Amino acid sequence: QVQLVESGGGSVQPGGSLRLSCASSAGIFSFASMAWYRQILGRPRERLGLVTGGSTTYADSVKGRFTISRDSAKNMMYLDMNNLQPEDTAVYLCNAERHGKGWDRTFYWGQGTQVTVSA
Repeated sequence: QVQLVESGGGSVQPGGSLRLSCASSAGIFSFASMAWYRQILGRPRERLGLVTGGSTTYADSVKGRFTISRDSAKNMMYLDMNNLQPEDTAVYLCNAERHGKGWDRTFYWGQGTQVTVSA
């Protein structure tokens, strides 16, 4: 069973930065894709960025401020967040998708890490 564990959340002032980490128990290249999401209470889960096929795409809400990177040797994915604003306050989650035979898909989620942005 694959486990994803996020870390690095915390409280930061507006304009500040944080780096979130996602540790995978499986090799990250065993996944068809990996992504960062965030969940704000009462709102749909928002995908922030998706890594697939060697490329990374970002949601407009974070483009230019957030950057996803990966370290295959450590089986880690990171989310560097800059110029954080109060509206970025959320639980941030790591996601990975694995493909099986045919259309078989398995999605894995971490437990999430809280990010709070306030003055």
